[in-house]
Amino acid sequence: MERSQWYLGTPNGVILCIDQAADGQLKGRFYHAYEREAVVFSSIEEAIFGLEGFYDSLNFPHPTTDGRTFGKGERQANIRQERTRIMRDEELLSRHGDLGTFIIRVQHRQNSSWQGRITWMDKNKTVYFRSIWEMIKLVEGALDTVSQQEDG
Repeated sequence: MERSQWYLGTPNGVILCIDQAADGQLKGRFYHAYEREAVVFSSIEEAIFGLEGFYDSLNFPHPTTDGRTFGKGERQANIRQERTRIMRDEELLSRHGDLGTFIIRVQHRQNSSWQGRITWMDKNKTVYFRSIWEMIKLVEGALDTVSQQEDG
């Protein structure tokens, strides 16, 4: 299979590995170049918050809106962490999920959401997304395609 879409091309590129889809919850892990260990998640919401924290730590892409708090909580200052790449792109691209593997490249964080590209590595298919919701639907749709092929 030709792998023309298999690249990261950005400092915040992430490999999203989906290992289980049970009871409407996606479980898996994601990898980025600044840590060897995977960030494990037990729901897609947990993955989104983990990714948002990662982007905040890099301050890339820079968000166009600030986070909000209500009540007596104090706002946390976005402090950029200087990070050194630990893993090469080739090593990151060798990670795979049991059900599906996706390369996420968030290019913008505008309107309190994300815009970018997602590549489904299993099919070498890249699609642009305009929001976090659309990205989640693309992942779920890809996994539905896999389960339908297994059922058929």
